[in-house]
Amino acid sequence: MKSKIIVLLMVTVISVAVVGCSGGSESESSSDGNGKTTLSVWAMGAEGKKLKDFVENFEKENENIDVEVQAIPWGKAHDKLLTAVASGDGPDVLQLGTTWMAEFANAGALMDLSKYTEDYPSFEKDNFFEGSVSTMTYEDKVVGIPWYVDTRVLYYRKDLLKEVGYEQPPGTWKKLKEVSEKLANREGGEYGLDIDRQDQLNPFIFAWQNGYSSDVQNNDMNFDSPEFMEAMEYYVSYFDEGLSQKEKGANIIPAFKSGKKPMFFSGPWMIDIIKEKAPDLEGKWATAVMPEKETQMSSMGGSNLAVFHNTENVDASLKFISHMTQVDTQIDWLNTSQVLPSRKEAWEKSKLNDDPMYATFGKQLENTTAPPQTENFERIAQELLSTLDKAIVGDADLEKELKELNKQANKILKEE
Repeated sequence: MKSKIIVLLMVTVISVAVVGCSGGSESESSSDGNGKTTLSVWAMGAEGKKLKDFVENFEKENENIDVEVQAIPWGKAHDKLLTAVASGDGPDVLQLGTTWMAEFANAGALMDLSKYTEDYPSFEKDNFFEGSVSTMTYEDKVVGIPWYVDTRVLYYRKDLLKEVGYEQPPGTWKKLKEVSEKLANREGGEYGLDIDRQDQLNPFIFAWQNGYSSDVQNNDMNFDSPEFMEAMEYYVSYFDEGLSQKEKGANIIPAFKSGKKPMFFSGPWMIDIIKEKAPDLEGKWATAVMPEKETQMSSMGGSNLAVFHNTENVDASLKFISHMTQVDTQIDWLNTSQVLPSRKEAWEKSKLNDDPMYATFGKQLENTTAPPQTENFERIAQELLSTLDKAIVGDADLEKELKELNKQANKILKEE
């Protein structure tokens, strides 16, 4: 990734030179002649579209600041951010997925917010879940403030589990396998547990539950550790035993509705999707915290808000992020966007804990960890998925492949 950024930087140097000859380019951030600041904010996906109207309250409270929100599809966001890093022509405030923080902090794209924590109490680390705190910092600098969070839990069909003899969701690895087998083998059944093979977090979640941890600071992903290898054997076994679908199949909603895939892991966004797309299932499904091995760990995801390194609108940027991370604002944003607040206090004051579907996420958030904070996480995670594919759809020796992967991953870490 660093090489990609370097290439972009070289291209940009040439571009800037050309632009310089032609009179320069207009910055997206500006102050007009009356001293009014225009704050440029890049926000991703559905949140970006909803944020445009949501910022009106901030503008009313700060009459000297206009906010221009640019909504960017997630699929294009990473490349657009890389280009912004290379050109230096980014927004004032940007939304970053938590797995991108280390990459863009390492590239020097994010302002160090450490010295502003005293002036903006909502930036304090104690406000957030433990799993979020590691995504805020890079090399002891505060480079982003958690905006919203998500984690993965187990979705399951209560009625179908009851059919095969279970009143409660599986609480352990052993029980998860047992329930999956009975669901897959029931009359009319097909699979027990759906595992998305394209989801790079699923293997890590299993590994964390088995006591695995990486040692990124010493350039060791520990993919050859007993904890990681045992977890990957367990992961692969679901495909080998026909409990999870190997090939790409039906979308999870119709499969969940038909009972072909009666259990799966996913985030909070699936609650409203199931209610909307499968209303006939009301009362027949629920959410549960992750099954336990050594731990019940799940992933800490979501997005942080950061300040682009060369903004001329530092004060306005900080005010905006402070506003978005106030408890009351977070509850309003929850009601607007259905994403989960990053502030622990917002959970206590909202109705989230009264809704059993969302309350599960509240319990799970107390037991989460963030992916390894390395700029090369995406690259390493894709290598891991490819390695697992060799064992799932081929006949590769998993232990041998993981040892080779560990060497490769550690080499990638040293490239940082």
